[in-house]
Amino acid sequence: MVNNAAVEAICSATYLSNYLDTMETLPDDLQRNISQMRELHIRSKAILEEIKNLRNAAMKETGSSKKSCLALQRALIHCQEIGDEKIALVQLITDLIENRSRQLDQDREHLDPGSTKEPEPEEIIIPVVKKETKVEPEKTEKNNTAAAKRQRRTKNDINEEDAKEEKDKAQKKKKKRKVAKKETNGDDSPHDFQIDPNEPTYCSCHNISYGEMIGCDNEKCVIEWYHFGCVGLRTKPKGKWYCPECRGDKSNVKRPDK
Repeated sequence: MVNNAAVEAICSATYLSNYLDTMETLPDDLQRNISQMRELHIRSKAILEEIKNLRNAAMKETGSSKKSCLALQRALIHCQEIGDEKIALVQLITDLIENRSRQLDQDREHLDPGSTKEPEPEEIIIPVVKKETKVEPEKTEKNNTAAAKRQRRTKNDINEEDAKEEKDKAQKKKKKRKVAKKETNGDDSPHDFQIDPNEPTYCSCHNISYGEMIGCDNEKCVIEWYHFGCVGLRTKPKGKWYCPECRGDKSNVKRPDK
C-alpha cells in the first residue's frame, strides 16, 4: 500500500512538473516561430512587389532584354525559397504542439493507472454464408436414362409400404397423362401408352415403364428392370430374383454367383 502511494506521488510530481514546463515554454516557442513567419511574409510581399515592377518594365521595353528576364527569374526563385521556408516553419509549429500534447497525455496515463487499461476487444462475428449448390441439367438422353435406372435400383431396398406408395404415385401419374390401359391375355401392353420420345426405356422389349415392374438383383445386369408380363410374372416373387439373361437362359450370359 505504501509503495503504491509513493508511485502515485512520483507520477503526480512528474505530471505537474511537465505541465508547468509546457505552460511556461510553449508560448515563448510559439511566439518566436510566429515572429519568424511574419518576417518571411513581409519579405515575400516585398519580392512580389519587385516581380510586379520587373514585369511592367519588361512590357514597356521595345526589344527583348535579357537582363530584365534574368532579374525576373532570380526574383521568382527567391520568392519560391521564402515560400518553402514558411511551409517548413508551419510544420515545426505543428510538431511542437503535438509533441507537448503527447507528452502530457502520457504523463496523465501514468498518473491515473485505471486509464491505462486496454479496452476489451470486441467480439467479431463472422456471418456464415451458405454456398449455393449449382445443379446442372442433364444434357443427353443417355444421362437421363442412367439417372432413372439408378433411382429405380434403390427401390429394391424399400419395404412393402414404400413400394405401395410408389405404386399409387405411378397410377396417379398415368391418370395425369390420360393414358388408357388395356389388358391383353392378362398382361399390360406397351402399345396402349402415349410414349414420350425422351422417356427412358427398360426391359427386353425396350419400352417405357408401365404397369408392374421388377428389378434384377444382379448388380451387373444391363437392363435392370423388366415388365411382369415380359418375364412371365403376375406377382413379385420372394427373395432375390434374376432376369432370364442373368439366370443363364442364354449361353453367352454368365450365371450370377449364388
